Amino acid sequence: MAWLRWIGYFVLGLALVAGALYYWFFLDARVPSGRYAIDMKEVRRLADAVPGDKPLEIRAERVFSFRFPFAVMVTGQGWQEIDVPVYSYQVSYADRAIVIDTAVHGPNSKDNPTFDPEAYARMQAAMLTAADILITHEHPDHLGGLVAAEDLTAVLAHTKLTREQVENAEARSGLKFPDGALASYQPLNYERYYAVAPGVVLIKAPGHTPGSQFVYVKMADGREVLFLGDVAWRHESVANLAPRARYVSDFYLKEDRNAVILQIAELKRLREAEAGLVMIAGHDGDQMQKLVKDGVVAMGFR
Repeated sequence: MAWLRWIGYFVLGLALVAGALYYWFFLDARVPSGRYAIDMKEVRRLADAVPGDKPLEIRAERVFSFRFPFAVMVTGQGWQEIDVPVYSYQVSYADRAIVIDTAVHGPNSKDNPTFDPEAYARMQAAMLTAADILITHEHPDHLGGLVAAEDLTAVLAHTKLTREQVENAEARSGLKFPDGALASYQPLNYERYYAVAPGVVLIKAPGHTPGSQFVYVKMADGREVLFLGDVAWRHESVANLAPRARYVSDFYLKEDRNAVILQIAELKRLREAEAGLVMIAGHDGDQMQKLVKDGVVAMGFR
């Protein structure tokens, strides 16, 4: 019966198309041509070039969390939903501190049961007295606390937003600074690397957003930490060279996927070449538990 054979061909064709689409949207992790490189020798030179004592500790506040399927966060993973925590970090010196990322916009998040108002309040207090505030990129779950700062003028005075972060309002997903807040603000403009303070260097990494950057920290005891922002949401992305699923990259985040994959490839190279370099992924609760256990990070701002 020829019609049964044709139905079989049709079903097989659908299965092949469905498989190809699934691979394209959720499994494809091929590395494109090109290269992104980090010159660790230069980064370390800059970290040592700023006079003064280096940081003593890194602390974190878990302010908020989402839940996403693992498969969209890291290609090749299963479809179980996992926790996606949102952190703010405090890099502490003997006499001052730097805040890295400011979590979510408190007024927009206070009714969500995952929002921690006490952690948020500690972060806001730390921002007021911070020597510098650095943002890994301009998405609302990293910039939101800054936008909502009660004394925004005072806080912006020691915030180093880059030119790209200021100009790329579209990446804030509707989150807006108060009218006129940035009218006289002078953003940071650098080409590749920028030494912020003793032991702290910014590394430009556009792709996830135009203003995406890594933050390198060299501690007083010689330990080295690299904050990845959202170039990698989870440590598995770097370990396995596995970016976010294309469905998320292209249709939800609308990031430069090729640039991000090249950055992850460089991070994987560094992971293998620099055994002492600790890389902190953007939203990895499992990794954070290990970092706390190993004494790399302590929970709760001072």
